Amino acid sequence: MKKKVLAILLSAVTVLSMIGCGNEAPAAAPEAPAQEEQAVAEEEAPQSIGSSVEGELSVTIWDEGQRPGLQQIVDDWSAESGIKATIQVVDWNNYWTLLEAGATGGELPDVFWMHSNVAQKYMENDQLLDLTDMIAASDKTDLNNYYEGIVKLYQLDGRQYAVPKDIDTIALWYNKTIFDEMGVPYPDDTWTWKDFAENAKKLTNDEHWGYAIAPGNNQEGYYNTIYSYGGYVISDDKKKSGMDDPKTIEAIKLFTDMIADGSCPDLATVSETAPNELLQAGKTAMCISGSWMLAGYRDNEYTAANCDVAVLPYTNDPSDRVSIYNGLGWAAAANTKNPEAAWSLIEYLTSKEGQLKQAELGVTMSAYIGTSDAWVNSVPAFNLNGHMDMLDAKLVFRPYSRDTTVWEDMMIEKLQDAWTGDKPVDEVCMDIAAEMNADLAEE
Repeated sequence: MKKKVLAILLSAVTVLSMIGCGNEAPAAAPEAPAQEEQAVAEEEAPQSIGSSVEGELSVTIWDEGQRPGLQQIVDDWSAESGIKATIQVVDWNNYWTLLEAGATGGELPDVFWMHSNVAQKYMENDQLLDLTDMIAASDKTDLNNYYEGIVKLYQLDGRQYAVPKDIDTIALWYNKTIFDEMGVPYPDDTWTWKDFAENAKKLTNDEHWGYAIAPGNNQEGYYNTIYSYGGYVISDDKKKSGMDDPKTIEAIKLFTDMIADGSCPDLATVSETAPNELLQAGKTAMCISGSWMLAGYRDNEYTAANCDVAVLPYTNDPSDRVSIYNGLGWAAAANTKNPEAAWSLIEYLTSKEGQLKQAELGVTMSAYIGTSDAWVNSVPAFNLNGHMDMLDAKLVFRPYSRDTTVWEDMMIEKLQDAWTGDKPVDEVCMDIAAEMNADLAEE
C-alpha cells in the first residue's frame, strides 16, 4: 500500500531556481501545456532493436537550451534503432504539473528527466520503470562509472529507477569588461568570500552592481557559502534543519549585508529580472551559476563576448571551497507501452558514447566519470575549467529530503524578509529552521 495517493504527490507549483529552469520565481504558473500525443506507427510494421524493441517514444525535458544537442544524440539512436523519438520541452513549473497529471492519469511520457526533489515520491508510488534487471544485463551500463551520489539518489530498496544523465558544479561567472573598466583583477583561486564581498563593492557604480542574488538562488548561491562556512541546510539523516546553525546564519548574512551596502540589487530588482539575466544585460559584474547555464550564456551575444568563469571563493582555506552538486536521471514511465525501447534509449543516452556526445556538444557536464573533459572545449568563448575545477573542491550533494519542495519553497519565501531587511537574518533563519523541522517530522 502506498503511503500517499498520487493526487498529492507534489506541491502544485515550485518556485525554485533549479537545474536548467532559470532563477525567476513567478507569482503564478500558467496553465500546463497539453502533452503531445504519442504517434502510432500505422503505415509500416514497427522496427525493432534485438527481439522486442518497437514503436515510437515520447521524450520530455524542461530545458530548451539542452534540447538541440540532446535531439542530435536521440537522432543517432533512432538511426541505429529505426525508432523515432522526439523531445518535447516543457518549462520547469509546467513540467511538474504535467508529470503530476500524467502520473494520476496514467499517461506519463515514455522517457523523461527525474530530479532529486521528487525522485523518492515517484519511486515509492511505482511511477518509474524499474531498470535494475536491464542494467544488470547491459554491456553498456555499469553504475560504477557514474558519480555515486547521483546513482544512489535514484535507488529505492536496492532497485534502480533512473540512470544518471549529468553532474553539475557551481562556479563564479564574471564580466571581464566591467572588471577591466573598474580596474579590479579577475577572480581566481585565491579569492575568499571576504575578498568576493569587498570586490563586489569596488565593482558597483550607477551602471551596474558587483553581484546579484535572489532568495531562489540556493544551489546557485548561498547553499555553497553555507557549507563553505561550516554550516548546513539539512542533517545527513534528513531529520533536522541546519538553518539556525550560527555558521549558516553567518553565510546568509554575507549576502544580506551586500544588499544593504548596495553592492547587490534589492529584492524588487531580482524579482523582476533574474541574476543571470542581469549578467546577460551587463548589469552585474558577477553571478554564481550552475554548469547547466552554459547554453544560455553561450547563446547570449553579450555574455559570449564579455564574460568568463572562475572557481568559487573559499572561507579560510582552499579545502573549504564547496560546490553544491546535483544530477538529473533519465527515467521511464512504469507503464510505458514500450519498455524495451525506453530502456534502449536510456542505455544509449547514458552510455560512454552518448555521454561523450553530450559533453562535446556543450549540452552540459556528463555523469559518466571522465567524459566531461570534452565539455571544457565545447565553447571556446569561455574557460570552462572554472566549472571543471570545482569537481576537485569539496562536493556536497544538493540538500534534499522526501518532501524537499515543501520546506525549500517556504525557505525562499521567508528569506525575502531578510533580503528586504524587514526582519533580522538570525530571526528569519530561526523561523525557517523551526518550520522546516516541523515539515521534516511530518515526512
